[in-house]
Amino acid sequence: MLPDAGELAEELLDLAVPHEDINDLVRMGRRVCDDPELLGFLQGAVAELVRGLGEISGGADLPELDWPAGALQRCFPLYAFVAALPHVRAHHRARGIPAEVSRRTLADLGRNMAAHRRRYGRAGLLAPRWLTLHFRGELYQLGRLQFQRAPLGPRTSDALRAAGLDVAAGTPCLNLHIPDFLGPLSPAACDRSLALAREFFARHYPEEEYPVAVCHSWLLDRQLRRYLPEGSHIVRFQERFRVAHDDPEPADTEPVRFVFGDPDLPVAQLPRRTSVERAVGDHLRAGGHWYIGHGWFPWRTAEKVPAPGADDSKE
Repeated sequence: MLPDAGELAEELLDLAVPHEDINDLVRMGRRVCDDPELLGFLQGAVAELVRGLGEISGGADLPELDWPAGALQRCFPLYAFVAALPHVRAHHRARGIPAEVSRRTLADLGRNMAAHRRRYGRAGLLAPRWLTLHFRGELYQLGRLQFQRAPLGPRTSDALRAAGLDVAAGTPCLNLHIPDFLGPLSPAACDRSLALAREFFARHYPEEEYPVAVCHSWLLDRQLRRYLPEGSHIVRFQERFRVAHDDPEPADTEPVRFVFGDPDLPVAQLPRRTSVERAVGDHLRAGGHWYIGHGWFPWRTAEKVPAPGADDSKE
């Protein structure tokens, strides 16, 4: 199920796992392979992860290891992801997906571990279920942004129908995500990412039509405009989207989690080093709330590009 120690270390490097964690993960990997109970549990986790590989399902729920709290319990999903790599890469090859796109997409595992260490100061995976999207062929990293093949939800589809679009709940769309640790969210970086995505999905998923791209994020909360200059990257990002609907439930921990790394930090102690930090903290300290914004824009795909190896000579 797992490669030997040397190959495992190389796989972890390719997945952008923090270097300080690799020795311990290799050591624990040997323990997993030598323990029949752990190995059987790993086999079940991999089977769940790759079941229906490539389908739009919103990810998979990996079984939780019933094991004493500790490094192995925190990191066990990583071994399921590594063991699933041959299946994932075979699926990517069948779709003609470039190796560099595959590598950068799956490297979100290392980003997730970095976020866990930032929050807790130790090795672990912060959101294993989120990573199942990457390893099931539902989400791809294309430049600065990530694009998830997803169904429209009921509230968003209602809003889009009211705007005149012929869609329904369950209609395929592209759900945009903004990963951390990847530089500024500049307009140029976003333009490049969208251009890459238009070509990517037309080439590698020609059978799927996406009438719209959507985004559900605290970064689309229009209150940010009160605090940030008009030309800021976040404001420029918001301008790409039309409002789908308003969310009445406060989500104050979301910006605290993404900006400061820990949703449980006391509001009174939030730093004020950057304009975004000042915006998030000052608004909360003044008694305000933050909300998840829901935005969309039409997805006008470029002319479909033949898949690699396709015969273009037919008239």
